[in-house]
Amino acid sequence: MTSNPLLATLLPLVADLSRELPDEERYRRLLEALRQLLPCDASALLRLEGDQLVPLAVDGLSPDTLGRRFKIAEHPRLQALLENHGPTRFAADCGLPDPYDGLVDGLHGHLEVHDCLGCPLYLDEQPWGLLTLDALDPERFSSGDLDNLQAFASLAAATVKASQRMLDLTLRAEQEQQRADAYQRAAGEAPRELIGQSPAHRRLLEEIRLVAGSDLSVLVTGETGVGKELVAQAIHHHSLRHAQPLVSLNCAALPETLVESELFGHVRGAFSGAVGERRGKFELADGGTLFLDEVGELPLAIQAKLLRVLQSGQLQRLGSDREHHVDVRLVAATNRDLAEEVRAGRFRADLYHRLSVYPLRVPPLRERGNDILLLAGYFLEQNRPRLGLRSLRLSREAQAALLGYPWPGNVRELEHLIGRASLKALAASPQRPRILSLGVADLGLEQGLALAPASQATPPTAASGAIAELRPALDSFQRQLIAASLERHAGNWAAVARELGVDRANLNRLARRLDLK
Repeated sequence: MTSNPLLATLLPLVADLSRELPDEERYRRLLEALRQLLPCDASALLRLEGDQLVPLAVDGLSPDTLGRRFKIAEHPRLQALLENHGPTRFAADCGLPDPYDGLVDGLHGHLEVHDCLGCPLYLDEQPWGLLTLDALDPERFSSGDLDNLQAFASLAAATVKASQRMLDLTLRAEQEQQRADAYQRAAGEAPRELIGQSPAHRRLLEEIRLVAGSDLSVLVTGETGVGKELVAQAIHHHSLRHAQPLVSLNCAALPETLVESELFGHVRGAFSGAVGERRGKFELADGGTLFLDEVGELPLAIQAKLLRVLQSGQLQRLGSDREHHVDVRLVAATNRDLAEEVRAGRFRADLYHRLSVYPLRVPPLRERGNDILLLAGYFLEQNRPRLGLRSLRLSREAQAALLGYPWPGNVRELEHLIGRASLKALAASPQRPRILSLGVADLGLEQGLALAPASQATPPTAASGAIAELRPALDSFQRQLIAASLERHAGNWAAVARELGVDRANLNRLARRLDLK
């Protein structure tokens, strides 16, 4: 065994370069070796993506760190590391805020980082990301550690390159396709990132990649708030139609009389108020993708016309006999059981089969394990600069509470909860803190448990002890839930929709079906 600590650390990593390892394991070994060489309280590997740094692996930091996205302009230390080609040490008296203040895991009390080392990683002479080391001891690192970190960084770059090789080949093929395309990418923001590492989330990402390259119709199903629209955006973004528009329509957000015009367009005089000719969503999406959210809310008459367009590519604007041809890839989404809707006669069987050529289920948040903490970290980092804080973190008890909650409103509920809890915790602080910790009381999860939807409720039983029919049981539960919320909000339907976490139009339809309106 070699007596040289640096060599002893690097040799196993060199051996790993020729081994087939998952990225997570390769990066875990990298950070483990780094902390053996340079003992510290925490280390991280971050990848540069545009104007932000994305954590790929952390050791000694809170699990939610992996869900955070560090905007370079908001973190002067990270910016300084990227601007210096070699390793940098920040002294204990450095006035620049540390991005990991409050995030060192398993420690209590004073959580500010006092000694920090970092080094940029380069691939093919281009900046790829950062390695960072942090210690609460202000005298942990020395000038000699800079040399060791520089040597380690060279091998770390090789490790990263080994992990990136196959990914780079895929990306290069996509870039060549983009360059060969005669059209510029359609204007608009890039889709939001689908954050998660759980097996259920990975299966979803694999299915998205699988179906995106085809032109099959996709039916995205899942509970309210799971992110069905983000999935549709990802499918379009990774498809061959990515340079063309992605046009969206919420089928539940419009009166029945306007749905046909929104989908297929209209001519002047087609109905009262139609003062000019107007293209519908299908024509706007020609060559690209049309996303129909809440497709289960479409009236039966419109379903027949939609089926005709999907089968023939021909449509007529409302009030016109002229045919228009469109080439559109359809992605639809619903939180309803469309097969049950077909059996009940509320949805056409032929349209259902046309839409669900490739069914794609988005898992609810309660099935995604520690993804809850990654998403919480993402939302915490979003709220931190808005509130003017150096660090916004979750206590260990709050993390446990998030993991134990059933999340009836899924990711949307988590996003709103983090924003609400952050604001409440800051308002309750006697002085503006630099590091704000959210506790269990700030989350207010008890109220959310009382609002769990019927899909997670235990159906009542019949007097004989047998389970009652599902539909009447669910209707009874929903009727009681809505009535109680109406009483709390003095009949304000908008407030009821917000409290229950449902779309206002969906709530109105449900209330009419339950004879509450």
